Amino acid sequence: QIAADPLGVVLVISAWNYPILLSLDPVVGAIAAGNAVVLKPSEIAPATSLLLAKYVAQYLDTSAVRVIEGAVPETTALLEQKWDKIFYTGNGRVARIVMTAAAKHLTPVVLELGGKSPVIVDSDVNLKIAVRRIIVGKWGCNNGQACISPDYIITTKDFAPKLIDSLKRELERFYGTEPLLSNDLSRIVNANHFERLVKLLEEDKVVGKIVYGGQRDKAQLKIAPTLLLDVPQDSLIMSEEIFGPLLPIITVDRVEESFDIITRRPKPLAAYLFTNQKNLKDRFVSAISAGGLVINDSSLHLAVHTLPFGGVEESGMGSYHGKFSFDAFSHKKAVLYRSFVGDAPARYPPYTQGKLRLLKALIGGSALGILQALVGWSSHSPALKAKTV
Repeated sequence: QIAADPLGVVLVISAWNYPILLSLDPVVGAIAAGNAVVLKPSEIAPATSLLLAKYVAQYLDTSAVRVIEGAVPETTALLEQKWDKIFYTGNGRVARIVMTAAAKHLTPVVLELGGKSPVIVDSDVNLKIAVRRIIVGKWGCNNGQACISPDYIITTKDFAPKLIDSLKRELERFYGTEPLLSNDLSRIVNANHFERLVKLLEEDKVVGKIVYGGQRDKAQLKIAPTLLLDVPQDSLIMSEEIFGPLLPIITVDRVEESFDIITRRPKPLAAYLFTNQKNLKDRFVSAISAGGLVINDSSLHLAVHTLPFGGVEESGMGSYHGKFSFDAFSHKKAVLYRSFVGDAPARYPPYTQGKLRLLKALIGGSALGILQALVGWSSHSPALKAKTV
């Protein structure tokens, strides 16, 4: 039998970009597995943090679930305690701090991080559908502020003009000719992240690469959907997770070259491929190591509860969602039941030559050897020697 044991008391540290989902999703899994939970929501989403603290205390058993508000000092104090598991959603820099603190108590961790999630676009696609699905996965999901947001596109030099024209058309259809006025385009979370994104756009080696968008409104914390063509691989925008509405497009001579670009980089949380070609799909699945893969769509795997969601290497460790959340917060305890029938004398001392022969026969998988050992037959037996003489 495999019995699922609760781990005990777990700490969940959530992120700001989907503050309800990323807080309650792991908490539900932890409670379902029988644990008590302390939730630390992100201070970057203070209104949601306040709401969670108020309503969790009002509607849930506070002996099982508690919310701790605060910023770095409070999180640091929490990490100094001994937990039975820590579940962290955020960036790699803080993840290393979390893991260092957990190591002091040998506490297991789940780290849900991010990375630069690539999109390969082959020429053999339904271009309109492919573009719409890229747009909704990028700008439709919190204006690019999502851990699985498409981070950059790779396509061929020949196909890039068609792809860019289609992206422009569909972006205008979704967000209008003045996207900063669109109610369907999310704001950047705060001024610090706004300035970080502007810095990516204003780098000398990138500023001339914008082929669409680039408008911004600091007062409203809005940046329009922005396409950039063939930015240098060593530029800032290609060196860190963008986490915003900027989308570089890298061109190659042959679509197969995309795999080399991706595999030279840290393993992403997600990777996407748009193609009708079976050989490309097969190679994509076998060659690309990422937290999750989606073929002919983007970001949708996040919503499939029968799939584990999590990263690999730099994009995280461990997984959750659906039953995988239950598994993440429980220990699989092995239980073996035996009766008193069929006890094996060969297990017990003294360990004779006969028992040794039986053991060798069992290890070798020889049915004849097992039978011979059980009846006491040996190549050194007196009967065999007499017959030989």
